[in-house]
Amino acid sequence: MKTFKKYYELPTTPDQVYLALTTPTTIQLWTGAPAEMSTVAGSEFSLWDGDICGKNVEFIENKLIVQNWYFEGITDDSIVTFKLHEGKRAGTTSVELVHTNIPEEDFEDMADGWDEYYFNALIDFFEEEA
Repeated sequence: MKTFKKYYELPTTPDQVYLALTTPTTIQLWTGAPAEMSTVAGSEFSLWDGDICGKNVEFIENKLIVQNWYFEGITDDSIVTFKLHEGKRAGTTSVELVHTNIPEEDFEDMADGWDEYYFNALIDFFEEEA
């Protein structure tokens, strides 16, 4: 099992990033696919029309999101943690992403997916909103 850690700079405030990661309607706007999400610890979630599924573990509004992501055939928890901080430039957010327990065979696809589909989509979404 492997760990992926990376920092991303988003062109908006932490409260807007938090909403984009936790509000089903907003998730659908930046992903282009149906989403099920709740900020209740223990609730299940589904993104990209079920391509990503898991359980919500912890939320601190505008600061922290912790989720368990499911991988078929893997019993260990794959844990995704988003830490949101004010960015170095005014009106930006630094997101610390840590994804642990990624199966070896899925690591490269997962790392590419974080960049291309997740964070590039979020950056594009916020740049269009500006």
